[in-house]
Formats: sequence, C-alpha cells, structure tokens
Amino acid sequence: MTENRADIPAKYKWDLTAIYADADAFEADFKRAGELISQFPAHEATMTKSAAGLLAALNDSVALDRIISKLYVYASLSSDLDTSDNGALALKGRMMNLASDAGAASYFMSPALIALDDETLDRWYAECPELKSFERTIDGSRRYKKFTLSDENEKLLAHLRRAMGGHSGIRSVFANADLDYGYIKGENGERTHLTDANYVTFLMSADRRVRRAAFKKMYETYKQFGNTFAALMNDYVKERTTVSKVRGYDTSLQCSVFADEVTPVIYNTLIDTVNENLPVLYDYYKLKKEVLGLSQYHLYDIYTPLIGECTKTYTYEEAVDEVLDAVKIFGAEYHDILSAGLKEKHWVDVYPNRGKRSGAYSSGCYDTEPYMLLNYTNTLEDVSTLAHEAGHSMHSYFSRKHNTPQDSEYTIFVAEVASTVNELIFAHKKLRTSDSREEKLAILNQLLETYKGTLFRQTMFAEFERDIHAMSEAGQPLTRDLLCEKYYEIVKRYFGPGVVCDSDIAYEWMRIPHFYMFFYVYKYATCISAASSIVKRIESEGDAYIPQYLAFLRCGGSKSPLDSLKVAGIDMSDPAVIKDAISDFADTIRQFREIYNNK
Repeated sequence: MTENRADIPAKYKWDLTAIYADADAFEADFKRAGELISQFPAHEATMTKSAAGLLAALNDSVALDRIISKLYVYASLSSDLDTSDNGALALKGRMMNLASDAGAASYFMSPALIALDDETLDRWYAECPELKSFERTIDGSRRYKKFTLSDENEKLLAHLRRAMGGHSGIRSVFANADLDYGYIKGENGERTHLTDANYVTFLMSADRRVRRAAFKKMYETYKQFGNTFAALMNDYVKERTTVSKVRGYDTSLQCSVFADEVTPVIYNTLIDTVNENLPVLYDYYKLKKEVLGLSQYHLYDIYTPLIGECTKTYTYEEAVDEVLDAVKIFGAEYHDILSAGLKEKHWVDVYPNRGKRSGAYSSGCYDTEPYMLLNYTNTLEDVSTLAHEAGHSMHSYFSRKHNTPQDSEYTIFVAEVASTVNELIFAHKKLRTSDSREEKLAILNQLLETYKGTLFRQTMFAEFERDIHAMSEAGQPLTRDLLCEKYYEIVKRYFGPGVVCDSDIAYEWMRIPHFYMFFYVYKYATCISAASSIVKRIESEGDAYIPQYLAFLRCGGSKSPLDSLKVAGIDMSDPAVIKDAISDFADTIRQFREIYNNK
C-alpha cells in the first residue's frame, strides 16, 4: 500500500467505463440477463427436436454467457480495486447469484447433448451448417457419455454433491483459523508470532537460527494434529475415488485428467522424466550449499536466496519498454497490440493502493479488453511479473479475436504456457544484454527458483497425490503414519543425498492445500515444460518458428489443449518436452555458477 487511489494518475489505472459507461448501462445488462435466464428453460422441450431447436438453445446459451461474463468481469475488477468497498462487494455478490441462477436454468443442456445419437447429429450438421460452429461445445458434453449415469442416478448424485467437497474448506479453516503455531525469536531477537502466511518469509531469513526455529515450530504444530489431517485426507480421497469408480473410470487419476482432455500417460510421463533427471536438481542444491557456505544443507535452508535483493529499480515506464522490447521477437502485430494496451487502452492497473487486492493477474472476457492487475513497486521481479501477465493477456486477446465466443477461451491445461514463455523470453534477453553482474545473478536466481518450485516441487506433489489415490483404490486406509511415510520417502528422493532430510518434513503434506484440488498441481509442471520447449525453438529457429507459436495463441478453445500445443510443435506425450525444461534449468545453474565465481 503506497497511497490513496485518488492520488494515482489516471494513466496508471483501469478505465472500467470502457466496459460500462455508468451504473444504468450495467443495470440494463443485468436486467437483460435476468430475462434470458427466465426464458431459457423453454429450450428443454425443443433443443433435441430439430437442428433449429438445438441451434437456438446453443445461441441463447452463448448470449447469456457473454452478458454474465461481462457483468462479472466489471463487478470483479471493481471489487479488487478496493476490497473494503461494500458497494463493489455487493455488486460481485449479485453477479455470483446471477451466475448460479443461470446454471440452474440451463442444467439440462449437457444431459440433452449427451442423449443425442451420432446419426441425428450428423443429419442436423448437414441440414444446418451453422451448427458446426458449436461442434467443440457439443463434443465437450458428449465425450462424457460413457461416464454418465442414468437420469435417476445422476439426480441422486447431484443431491449428494451438496454434502460433498467440503474437505478443502475444512482444512483451510482448521489450518488458518484454529491452529496456533506459537512464537519464535526473529532476526533481532524479538518474539514473533509464526503463521502459515509468514512461514516462508522466515525460511528466507539470512539468520539460520530463525529458519530452523520456524521450520521446527511449524511441524511441531502439525504433528500434534496428524491424525485429524489424515482422517480428513483419507475421507477426501475416498470420496474422489468412489465417485470416479461409480462413474466408470478406471482410476480417480483418469477421471481428473479426462476433464483436461489428456490421459494418465501425460501425467506419468512427467513424473517418470523428472525422476530420471533428479541429479540436475541435486546439483542445484549443491550450488546453494556452496554459495551459502554451509557444511550441511538442511531442508530449512531450501528457501534461502542465493543472493540479496537486486538494488536496481525500474520505473513502470522502463518496465513497459523492457517488456515491449523483449516481445518484438513475436512480430509487429503482437508488439503493437500490446503496446497500445499498455500505453493507451488502460489494460493495466499499476500501483498498490489502500484496499487493493494483492498479487497480480490477467482478466477479461470476450466482450472486454484484457485487464491486468499489478501491485508495482519498481523491482526487477515486478518487471518480470508484467511480462508474465502480458503473456496471459495476449494469449486471451488472440484467442478471443480469432474464435467464436464459444471457442474463445483456452483451457487451464495451457493457461500458464504463454505467460511463462514471455517470462523466459524477457529473462533470457536481459541476460544477453545486461552489463550488471548483480542484475544477471538476480535474474538467474529468479529462474532457478521458478524451475525448482514449478517443475520439480509440483511434480513431487503430483507423485504423492497419484500414489495416495492408488493406495486408497487398493483398499489401504490413509493413516497418519502411512501418509507421512510415503511423503518422506518421496521427499528424500527429490532432495537427494546432498541434503539433510529433517524428519519433520514428513508432516508437510498436511499444509499443502493443493492436495484437495484433485490432481491439479501437475499442470504447473507441464506448462513450464511446454513453455521452455517453445522458447528453445524460438531462440534456435527464430522467425521461421514464430508463426507456429502465434497460431497456437490463436487456437483458443477451438482445439483440445494437446492439439493446440501440437500447432506449436509441442507433443506433451514426448519426454523431450520435459527434458527441455530440465536442460534449461541445468544451463541456468551453469550460468549462475560461472558468473558468481567470476568476481
């Protein structure tokens, strides 16, 4: 928080009047959405009777979704500018209720599409070519036909779902509201309350005593409640595996990745390839041990930065110029669109202000510009964050510009690819052009932490998650001792012989909320792998490859995520893609060691 929002010049703030000029315009769309919701159930009786009936239902579904998305983006962005603004919060709440009403009114759409037979659909496509524009939407529902139960059982499962899925919320309340992690002595000897939020900050302390104290205190607390966390995890996994089995999936892993339009092969290839190349990660920990001058390297030393903060600062204008210079490699269209967005169209809300949401993101929808939220404080990391969010926004821009509304949104499986490509392109360019040793080391340190945390750590989590689901499916109760033993076994393998694997780390699985997100974490690792492979081709093939990459950005949701990546020449079933990321990590270790030792 730096100042009051009113004191920030308009050029550094979103202009949300580009979405709705005033409250009356917002309310007009809100009213129109309500009318569409009230009229929508009429499609239930007609959408499976004729091609025209199906087309009408699909067109109205898209029209409703467009209005709701636009309303929600406006309400959400308004709320994030001042999270204490009750008026904006109320607006966001109204939108959530409206979206819920829309879902209830259109509940029949997917079952109706699943019930259609192939012969009827083929005939309707011939009769009404316009229906072909909805083929991805139709196929997206129909691909679940094999795993859809009878109407009676689907209704029963729908009712049961109201009492399911609460494990993540329970864990969050228990870990964040009820657990007291106690106190430790900070760097200056002051008595400081340890929380889950400040834990990693303490692990980054230059004082090893502080790091060790935070580590020990954190897991002493979790250890006391190990049986409770194990019971919660066991119940969550049983719920997911049972529902998957009831629907006819071979495993819960298959159930989850089916929704991503991938197969367990992709998941397992990631884990196998990373495990085969763990010595590269061991070399990173060896480097940290050398730089930090430690005789023994413990798990509470993992987050300690290799170097101090980069002292060089960057104005926002300098950051914009740095990012635009880096993306020139993608051609004039990409560069000029982004330049206009950053400099003229108010795509970015730049600076922190009282009440503003923390962090950074890219938002927007089919009928708005891409909008980026930053909390810019003039650091090198902030420049990298701008490059990252600009990657998201340009992916969204091209996806929406080159596709119909129903095919305009890319899936979560590829969501971090373009953003990470931009981040890597920016970093690599700075490494080539900077004449500052401090700046180069800061960039390399940032890259090393990104690869360690996104590729290796998330794959470690993915392996643990896969294995405990498999154990549950084999009939093993997930007790505290079993979970801790499995987690500790995996951790020791990932950290290797050069790291002292303190036994307290066995309890770390208890503080990872992502284990309640049903095989989500592997996507972080696949995205950085795809991005690294793309950057490798950009830097080796230059202009000859760029059209392929831009074609990927234009795919949106018109293709499956694996097929859209193949447009960019990336085959996620090929271990070479994962190896490209590991190779980049290894090269970054080499560069850091070389520059650091050349004082």
